[in-house]
Amino acid sequence: MMSVILCANKVPLTLVNALSVKNDVIALDILSPENAHKVEIILASGESTVDDVLIEKLPSLRLIAVFGVGYDGIDIHAAKQRDITVTNTPDILTDDVADLAIGLMLSVARRINDAQRFIERGDWQTGSYPPAVKISGRRLGIVGFGRIGRAVALRAKGFSMQIGYYSRSQSAVEGVTCYPSLASLAEKSDVLMVCASGGKESHHLINKEVLDALGPDGIIINVARGSVIDEAALLEAINMQRIGGAGLDVFADEPHVPQEFYQRNNVVITPHIGSATQATRDAMARLVMDNIAAFQASQPLLTPVI
Repeated sequence: MMSVILCANKVPLTLVNALSVKNDVIALDILSPENAHKVEIILASGESTVDDVLIEKLPSLRLIAVFGVGYDGIDIHAAKQRDITVTNTPDILTDDVADLAIGLMLSVARRINDAQRFIERGDWQTGSYPPAVKISGRRLGIVGFGRIGRAVALRAKGFSMQIGYYSRSQSAVEGVTCYPSLASLAEKSDVLMVCASGGKESHHLINKEVLDALGPDGIIINVARGSVIDEAALLEAINMQRIGGAGLDVFADEPHVPQEFYQRNNVVITPHIGSATQATRDAMARLVMDNIAAFQASQPLLTPVI
C-alpha cells in the first residue's frame, strides 16, 4: 500500500529516500492546499516541530512517525483530539546516549579536549598540563530516571560513583538514592547529569538556583534537550566560575550554539550526537519503517506513544 507522507524538518535523508521507494514523500516546504488533503502520515524526528496548525491542515492525517525517542515537538493534545497515532523509537538509542553522557563527563572532568589543544599549541614543550578532576568515587546526580537515566546509573556504578536521582516518579533501584527536590540533589552532587524529557514541564528545570546548589566545583552534563537548562543562567555561571564545567550535546536553539561556549578548558560541546552511531541510526530507521508498514497493513503498531 502506498501512502502520501509529509516529511517534517530534521529527518535523515537516508530514511526519506528509503520510504520514497514505495510511497509518495513530499517535503514540508512544498505542502500546498492541493496535496495537503492526501497526507496520511507525517515523518518527523525528535527535533521536529509538528504543531496544531500543521495538523489542522491535514484532514487525512492518521499517523505521526517519529525518528527518535523524544516527541516534545509534537502537539500530542492536537493529535489526540483527531485520533492520530504517534509512534517513536524507544530503547534502541538508550545505550548510545548513556555512553555519550559518560564520555562527556569524563572529557569535562579530565579536560581531554583541552589537553589535546595543549599539545597542539606546543605548550607541552614548556611544562606539564595541570591536574584535572577525579571521577571515580564521586557523587553523581541524575535528573530524570527513565531508560537513559537508569542506563547512565548502571555505567556510573563501574566508576564506584555514589548515585542519586530526581524524577517525577520513583524507581526502586538498589544502591541509588532518590532526592525530594532538584536543588537538594544538585547540592549533594559533584556531577549533575540531565536525562529528563523535554517539553513544557521541564522547561528551564535547571536554573540559577540549581546551578548555585551544584556549586563552583560541580560539573553539569546535558544529553536531554537544550530547553531543560536555562542557557543564559548556565553561561553566567560558567563566566562567573560558579560551576566547575559543562558537557553539552544539546542546545536551546539548534544548530545555533552560543559562541561563549567555544574554546573553554572546562566546557565540551557536541552537535546533538547522542544516538549518532551507524548501528543505532539504522535500527531506528527500521523501526520507523516497520511502524509505517504496520499502519499501512492495518496491523498493531510496534511502539505507539498514543
